[in-house]
This record gives sequence, structure tokens and C-alpha cells, in this order.
Amino acid sequence: MTTKLLMSTGLAIGLAMSVPATVFAQAAAPASVGQKPLVVGHRGASGYLPEHTLEAYRLAIAQGADFIEPDLVATKDGVLIARHEPMLGGTTDVAGRPDFASRKTTRRVDGIETTDWFAGDFTLAEIRTLRAKQAFADRDQSHNGKYQVPTFQEVIDLAKAETARLGRSIGVYPETKHPIFHAAIGLPLEDRLLDALKAAGWTEKTSPVIIQSFETANLKYLRGKTQVRLFQLVDADDVDKDGGIVLAAPFDKPYDFVVTGDKRTFKDLVTAEGLKEIATYADGVAPWKPYLLPGKQVIGADGKPQDLNKDGAIDERDRVLLPPTEVIRNAKAAGLQVHTWTFRSEPKRLASDFKGDAVAEYKAFFALGIDGLFSDFPDVAVKARDGQ
Repeated sequence: MTTKLLMSTGLAIGLAMSVPATVFAQAAAPASVGQKPLVVGHRGASGYLPEHTLEAYRLAIAQGADFIEPDLVATKDGVLIARHEPMLGGTTDVAGRPDFASRKTTRRVDGIETTDWFAGDFTLAEIRTLRAKQAFADRDQSHNGKYQVPTFQEVIDLAKAETARLGRSIGVYPETKHPIFHAAIGLPLEDRLLDALKAAGWTEKTSPVIIQSFETANLKYLRGKTQVRLFQLVDADDVDKDGGIVLAAPFDKPYDFVVTGDKRTFKDLVTAEGLKEIATYADGVAPWKPYLLPGKQVIGADGKPQDLNKDGAIDERDRVLLPPTEVIRNAKAAGLQVHTWTFRSEPKRLASDFKGDAVAEYKAFFALGIDGLFSDFPDVAVKARDGQ
């Protein structure tokens, strides 16, 4: 998922006065019959431990996550590793390593000139010498420097071992990060991923694996090579004061659309027609939360957003909810499952309707009929889903 600050919105059951019950009932769509919505440990239990580490994945599993999510990038020697981006500066201690100072460089990622340390310039052996750090400055930093960067194979091995130990299926939900970028530097991801899944015995729709991507072309390529479940991610740049989706590069459209000159945007993918097209190559769609349940700011007489909780800051706590959109219903009509992201428990990341209660947000989205969600705090998601 993207590193920008993600908006947390939802429908506080019994509290969302801005959403009439009749509107909610009309927009709700049933989840898959007989199945609980999936809880995906987003980059592991990344709200507690540095993301994309075996320790974070192990904690997510212990907290009850059904799937763990490794974002995949490639090393110089072609090994798939779990990092949120090919850029290493934000999630490892590479910036403090004098021996790697010369590796800092500028590359074009999805059309944006980006200066950082890139995984594709490091061998796996070199990556092994780095240590992970918490990517969010407002979260616990005490585990920084303790954990290695895992390979995708190690994530698979962990899921299999925990499945055997716990007697319940632990799935893996890999994301192919910037496929066009990786292809351009001679390290395409898709066949490496498929080889790893084949070796794991995961080649069928019933296998405990789901592949996701913000690009469409690589999902279409994968569809021709495997029967495992595929999900189309749908991004955006921000949400405006009225709750409308804001599109700006590079979060305005799949980057393969940019390359091919396709004028459509992410918004077009979640129209009724767009969802029908996704259904031709994917099993599901995974939009950012505001596509499903938006929230707006309250604008005062002075034309400025009101500080609803009087804390001196304007953030998610100062947004009020709008009625749910028709995206879930239209997706289900097209035969698609719906997952959404990213759920975060900090009060400043929750809409005002939830009154600081993250459980209320989860319950709201479950009531809308989603089939799964990504959470930085899987224990809270499981509690909300299972009524613990």
C-alpha cells in the first residue's frame, strides 16, 4: 500500500447521524455467504513492530490474522524480499551506513524522480546486513535496528510452519510493487513470484495466496499463468473537503495506463463498467477506504474547516461521514469480492463519528459487506469481527 497518510473513515453503528439508515441499507452488500471477512496483517502487525519483518508477521498471526501481506521488491541478484517500496531509506537503517553512502542515487519511479537507496542495487547478502525500522514517526521506535529484512521464501515458510503449528490456514497476500519499474531495471517480478508459488504448491484458486497490484497489465499477465486469486488495488492521492476523491500523479492511475497512454484513472476502475472489466482478469477489487465510505470536513462561516474536537489540529477526527457509495454493490454484481485498506487504530486516523473507537470503524465496514480488510492492528480487527 502507499506510504501517504491514509484516511480512516467509516460508519459508527448507531452513531453516524449523517448516514440515514435507509441509505445504509440500500448500499450494503452481503459478504460471501458462510465466510467471515478476512483480516490481513498489513505488512504484518505493523502498528506494533517494524513492518515487513518476520517478527511483525509472526505477531500478526498470533493476533489472529488470516493472511499476512508481504510487498515484494527484487534485489540485485534477483531475490524477492519484503519491503514496502524498492526504496530502502524509509524502512531500514541504510541511511546510517557509511559503507553504503555511495549507493544513494536517483531513479524514476512511476514517473517521479526519486532519490534514495534502491533494493535493486544491493545483493541479498548486503540486504541481510541492514536492519528494519518503524516507518511511522508516531509509533513505537524501540524495536528499530533489531530485525532483518526477510525474503519472500522466508515469509512462505513462516506461513506454512504456523499453519501446521496452529491447525488453521495462514495465507500470504503478496503485492507486486512497481512492476514496470522492476521490469525496466531488468528485475521483473512476475515469473519470480510464480516460481516461488509453484515451489510452495500454491497454484490453484483454493491455495492460501492472493496476489495484488495497483497496475493492471501485470495482473492480466499473471491471469494467463496461474489460477491463484488476483486482486486489483485502487489508489488515490487524497480526499477533498467535501469527501471527494482527489487524483494526482503518481496516485491517479495504474502506471501501465500512463505508459500506454490510457486516459482512464483509478476512479474509472470503480465505476460499474470498470468493475466489470476488472472481473475479466481478477477475482476481486481492493479500493482505498474513502472509495467505499467517504467523510467530509465541516466548513465554518469563515470558509475554513472546523476543528470539531477542539484539539488545535485538523485531521480525520474533524471529518463527518457521508453515505456509503455504490462501489461494493456494483463490485458484487460484477462477481468480484471486495477488500479495502488500511485500518489504523490511532484516534487521529479515525473519523469523528467513531469517537476514537477503532472497533466501531471495523464494524461499520464489515456491515457494508466487505470480504476482507488490511489492518496495521490485526488484533483489533479480529476483536471487532469476532465480537471478542
